[in-house]
This record gives sequence, structure tokens and C-alpha cells, in this order.
Amino acid sequence: MGEVSSVAESSLPLSISEISAAYGKKRVFDDVSLSMRSGESFGLIGLNGAGKTTLIRSILGLRSASGTIELFGKSNTQPQARRNLIYLPEKFQPSPQLSGWEYLSILLDYFGQRVDKDAARAIAAGLDLDPFALDRKAKTYSKGMGQKLGLVGAFLVEAPLMILDEPMSGLDPRARVLLKDRLNEAQKAGRSIFFSSHILADIEEICDRIGVLHGGRIIFDGTPKNFVTQYAAPSLERAFLLSLDEAGKGADSAP
Repeated sequence: MGEVSSVAESSLPLSISEISAAYGKKRVFDDVSLSMRSGESFGLIGLNGAGKTTLIRSILGLRSASGTIELFGKSNTQPQARRNLIYLPEKFQPSPQLSGWEYLSILLDYFGQRVDKDAARAIAAGLDLDPFALDRKAKTYSKGMGQKLGLVGAFLVEAPLMILDEPMSGLDPRARVLLKDRLNEAQKAGRSIFFSSHILADIEEICDRIGVLHGGRIIFDGTPKNFVTQYAAPSLERAFLLSLDEAGKGADSAP
């Protein structure tokens, strides 16, 4: 994986200011603010239904949200701003009638890039996906193979910001370890990585900073180490549970 294309060094890859979203009358989150520094790995954590995917979809402009969202200093509503990111949704499955190579070609073409087949084979092998599987149609893929193909594309596209929604979904333990290695390599190459996960051990291992989304708000934004220290917990998982207990008590005592 090569170096990423350059963007303005003075601009943050992602800046979110006081955004709110709801489905009808049901609030998802209110006045959420956070930002990422260039070359940073940021993990968004929260219970199922906390709004992680809704927040990501808001960043991508796939759903409406009030407030301000900027990508490298430009509004996320501008197509040219979104060209600086690559997104992989949760439980990704490519079109069953496309071969692996056809999928990668369509994806890279969107970014004005051509498929480097040697690089693609190397990335596939680095994710424990047999490079020969790229010759086959996706309808022959297992769930894990489809997820790996999506990841191959995400790493192959030279976008400075990677947004991954539950990228460990469908991966076996070996593939999870290999993915963490690839994410660390991508970060060293200059990419900024924003991803959500419910596997907190992975978050603790690879993230520079985390944001905890609960009760419609960010209840913590900082390093995993500081989060664990704040709750005098033995692990990120235990600190997470304690933070939810504390947030619940605060909600119960509110007028």
C-alpha cells in the first residue's frame, strides 16, 4: 500500500460540530461534536442501536442531520470533499454477478484510479483471501470473503480518510489479526482511519482515540488509556460498562 494522495495539511480529516439526527420523533443523537487529526485512528463505540451507523451515514451525507460536518475543511455536502474518503459499510457483500476484479475496477474507476493487480493480490493475501478468488464471481464467496473483498478495495483506493463500519464483522480470528496489521500499515502510510466496532479489545489495541456514543451524546472523547484510567478499570471493556452505569445514574437523577 502506497502513500496517500496529499490534501491540505492544515485541514482536519473530519470535523463534526453540534449535529443532531432523529427518525421521526425518535431522537438518535443531539449536539454531537468531535474531530480527527491527520493520521489518527479513531474508534467509535457504543451499544447496538446507539446511533453509530446513523452518525457514519450522516458524515457521508447519506442521511440528513442538523449541524456542521466538514471533511478536510470542506462541507460533506460537496462531492469533491467526499472524494477524499473511502467507506466500507457493515456486512458488506459485493454484487453477486461481478467477479472480484470487476468490483475492484468499478470502485477504483470512481476515484479516477486504475487497479494495480499486484498490489491487489498482495493486499488480498495480507487479509487471508486467496488472490485467485478475485477471478471468481462474488456469488461464490462466503460472507467473510465478501467482507475481505470490500477491505481489499478500501485499502487499494488511495484515499486519505478511511471510514469503516464494523470492519471486523464476519471475519474469523486470524483475519481479524491480519486486518489490524493492515490498518496499522495504512495509518503509517498517512491515512486517517475512522471506524466503529463492538469488539472493544480491537479498539483498545489499534486506536489513538475513542468516542463513546450513548444516550444520544458523546459521553467520552479521548485516548483508550485515559478512558481506562478515568474509571480505574482493568480493560476498555470494563471501563465501557462503568461509563454506561455512570451515564444511567446521571439520567436517573436528572430533573
